[in-house]
Amino acid sequence: MPSVIQEPPVHPLETYIRELRDIRASGTAVAETSYYGPLANLLNEVGKTLKPRVRCIINIKNQGAGIPDGGLFTRNQFQKASDAEPLPGLLPARGAIEVKGTVDDASATADSEQVARYWETYGQVLVTNYRDFILIGQSTCNIHLNDVAYWKNIPTRVWNYRIGGYQVIKKWLSYRESKVLGRSLTVDEVREVTNMARRIAAILLLEPALDENYEKVKSSTYKWERSATS
Repeated sequence: MPSVIQEPPVHPLETYIRELRDIRASGTAVAETSYYGPLANLLNEVGKTLKPRVRCIINIKNQGAGIPDGGLFTRNQFQKASDAEPLPGLLPARGAIEVKGTVDDASATADSEQVARYWETYGQVLVTNYRDFILIGQSTCNIHLNDVAYWKNIPTRVWNYRIGGYQVIKKWLSYRESKVLGRSLTVDEVREVTNMARRIAAILLLEPALDENYEKVKSSTYKWERSATS
């Protein structure tokens, strides 16, 4: 029997980009709403990897702050896993979604009064223009690197991340203070801090999967027999 070569699974992000491209190529798309479907599919695929699972619902009801483009609900907010709508009256446990077209500046949208209202009501807002994603949560902070470079709304879990008891980003920066180097941070150094924050954020996002893998390894470790000479 000839062996069957199985194609590797397509990454959800690749599917997302292809769907956006196909919709745009049709020549009939509306800048924002025509792409809701691929976005919801991507968020749902990511949501399947979380604990509890998270589902995206597009165009949720007005809860007093306007009508967000979507909401992120956890599994326990649905009476049945197959339900298309969450239980009535519940706010999305993982926040609201605000979507703009690709030509819009996601950072400017994140600073808007509309998103501020959503944040006050939902506690967390995912802002996107289909290419940039900004998560505004309850626990963020602004970090000033120098007089001209700073971050806005960086998650405090990323800023406070520690290895060996040391706060990683803060420790790295402490060796590069202007009074130590006699100069401000270079562009490359600022870029390195940004990349460091992204790597830490990735580790934090992977924590549930890493913990699960650790428990599996721990439960199936080989028990070595003690030798007679030991």
